Amino acid sequence: MNPSSDLVNKLWRLCALLRKDGVTYQQYVTELTYLLFLKMASEQKDESRIPQQYRWGALKGASETEVLQRYKQALIDLGDGAKVKDRSVVAIFQNATTIVREPANLRKLIDAIDGLHWFTVERDAFGDAYEGLLQRMAEETKRGAGQYFTPRALIDVMVRLMQPKPGEVIQDPAAGTGGFLIAANSFMKDASDDYFELSPKQQAFQLQQALRGIENVPDTFRLLLMNLHLHAIDPDNLDLADTLSPAGSRTQFKNADLILTNPPFGPAGGPPTRDDLTITDRVSSYQLPFVEHCIRALKLGGRAAVVVPDNVLFDDGRGKALRQRLMNWCDLHTILRLPTGLFYAQGVKTNVLFFTRAKEEAPAKDATRAVWIYDARSGAPSYGKTNPFRVSDLDDFANAFGGDPLGGAKRKDQGEEGRFRRFTRAEIAARGDNLDITWLKDTSAETEDGFDTPEDIAAAIEGHLKTALEEIAALVGELDERISEPMTAEVSP
Repeated sequence: MNPSSDLVNKLWRLCALLRKDGVTYQQYVTELTYLLFLKMASEQKDESRIPQQYRWGALKGASETEVLQRYKQALIDLGDGAKVKDRSVVAIFQNATTIVREPANLRKLIDAIDGLHWFTVERDAFGDAYEGLLQRMAEETKRGAGQYFTPRALIDVMVRLMQPKPGEVIQDPAAGTGGFLIAANSFMKDASDDYFELSPKQQAFQLQQALRGIENVPDTFRLLLMNLHLHAIDPDNLDLADTLSPAGSRTQFKNADLILTNPPFGPAGGPPTRDDLTITDRVSSYQLPFVEHCIRALKLGGRAAVVVPDNVLFDDGRGKALRQRLMNWCDLHTILRLPTGLFYAQGVKTNVLFFTRAKEEAPAKDATRAVWIYDARSGAPSYGKTNPFRVSDLDDFANAFGGDPLGGAKRKDQGEEGRFRRFTRAEIAARGDNLDITWLKDTSAETEDGFDTPEDIAAAIEGHLKTALEEIAALVGELDERISEPMTAEVSP
């Protein structure tokens, strides 16, 4: 068995120790984050940043009567910048609290973690094990899982097609637990002998500046920092902030060579507060403003792969204006219509937009000459826990996409019976710039048809209802906007 997979299984079984206390899977993984950080520091002989009384040995040696109190105090002090100078340690433990109520349960958890054979596992496998925990959490946490977790198989395909290169600035403005950034880092390491082929200056750039991201949810940000730490990635260019606020327009989040992201779906709780999002400034949803951010955050000639729900392809009003800007400023060369069930918690169907920013600021002519659309949805099975999505499920798409990350490889239109077709900019304009183009009969099952537990089915149905309400709210907002716009009338002399 793979060492990291074995660790994942053993760590996951420890959850049973806390389940009787009503602990959720996300709470459990967050709790493990604190303990694993202390254990990893001990294993890697890197405890100098941690006060003596809170190191793993001290925690392990505490009596059952004092262990919980010592642990609680450790969480408070390690998150205090006045007591701990290391910023990454403070960030991981910021506002940390424990959900363990019984000292005996904490003692069992510490002893179980200490009893695992960590010394046989390399550092990357530590990271892989933590990634595995995050994946298990997403699989078990149906409600809202897609808010922070993108299937790793999809991430791997997107990264492989976009071909990140050492020396490039790579950004994820909705970083979640860091899947895209970590996969991009692994891809570049594999292509450069773990960066040993690079100069010391280039290595420093890769480890400290190349990867940049923003995450808006504090608990998810904590998981992100831990994930990056275990993959030896410096967290200095990661921010706990809202991309749709002025924080998202800071210099470090501009001029990206490559953006890889899966922005959140659904309402944002209010319109963006950034001055530069001129098209989507009054849109109370996440997806449209995030797409505009990606367009504006790319450097000239930069490229992006962005997961979006179907409504981005067909919404009128601001949605249409955004698509027009996208096709004017960027070469939207490829759209991948994803299979049903990858993000079933939201009950929406999704796509990946692949585009390249034009090499001039505001092109006089549309940068998009044609859009290639690959339909991986029609006739596809429904994916879920019992039928996980795999990299091989997109092999045909990857072959059709070709070896050019800018979409310039030689391609073949497969016609009305095939999955890959080309539509000119003129044909799209004739459709009112609607990119929701289908030609195959969609015989794929509804998301919940592939599930076999009541919890899965209920979560998927809940997602459908949420999506319907969001679409109604968006329509009402669109109508309100049109009513509020000044009206002009011709006056007869």
